[in-house]
Amino acid sequence: MNLKIGIIGCGGIANGKHLPSLSQIENVEIVAFCDIDIEKAESAAQAYGVENAKVYQDYKELLQDESIDAVHVCTPNNTHKEITVDALEAKKHVMCEKPMAKTTEDAQAMIDAAEKNNRKLTIGYQNRFRADSQYLHKVTKRGDLGEIYLGKAQAIRRRAVPTWGVFLDEEQQGGGPLIDIGTHALDLTLWMMNNYEPESVMGTTFHKLGKKENAANAWGPWDPEKFTVEDSAFGFIKMKNGATIILESSWALNSLDVDEAKCTLSGTEAGADMKDGLRINGEDMGELYTKHIELDNPGVDFYEGDTVDEALEEARSFVNSIMHDTEVVVKPQEALVVTQILEAIYESAKTGKAVYF
Repeated sequence: MNLKIGIIGCGGIANGKHLPSLSQIENVEIVAFCDIDIEKAESAAQAYGVENAKVYQDYKELLQDESIDAVHVCTPNNTHKEITVDALEAKKHVMCEKPMAKTTEDAQAMIDAAEKNNRKLTIGYQNRFRADSQYLHKVTKRGDLGEIYLGKAQAIRRRAVPTWGVFLDEEQQGGGPLIDIGTHALDLTLWMMNNYEPESVMGTTFHKLGKKENAANAWGPWDPEKFTVEDSAFGFIKMKNGATIILESSWALNSLDVDEAKCTLSGTEAGADMKDGLRINGEDMGELYTKHIELDNPGVDFYEGDTVDEALEEARSFVNSIMHDTEVVVKPQEALVVTQILEAIYESAKTGKAVYF
């Protein structure tokens, strides 16, 4: 049996991540493409679609096709809830690109729709599928770090502000680097700690470097007039069991300490970080140790070693969960907590007060 998939939103994330990955998976047919810019949908269909793939400008028309089993929602953040709920009501399984939604209320509505219609829902946190993430998750699950009481979630760029699409539009995105890349780092950290019960959040946001004209930037200078989101955001999260998470996110920061979608963990038995590859640190027989994990060491000449394409593994995992009726890796209830914390950081930044759950 082939799984028939529709793509809603044929912009950068669809063409850069979802479509190349889905096209490599056996028993998958990409049969429908939708975008408000019909030319984008037509281009994607020509590049990745089956013969006679259908093209739409209105996603609701795509959802009327009963032959479609699942959809990938690759649209701006403010549309995630509406499109996902409509797709679930149309009895489609849904892979929604991160973040889950702009608000906790919207995220909960998505979960409710999935449960009501008995359909699978997952969110595009592909960094869980990296080799270092998979290894570290096994380590934490086995208990090697003991009780993890401190986590640091880092998503810091020195100068890499995305200047295309709607990234700088607060109304459509809901925020800047916090909701764009900070969300990945937070998801990884919560997953490693297996802790989804926040008690309180303090947050700050800054719009400092975004005001600069002709700024150095990986994708060319941004327009300060259109830069309506924060350029940096930071959060201090206390969990109900007393554990603490520090979240750092920025598209533009005068710092050489840059890392994206990385986490550092400190536990009662050992610690771990992704600073220089994957490192485990601890104490053994009265001496300290640091263990470097070699995840892609080729070992012999003319062999490149095993590399992991996290986007492909994410897509394959979702397809397998549908085909074999297994649990999704990124559970929507977990993604909701990420949204809940991000929303609280923005709220705290606005009010200057802690947000309690």
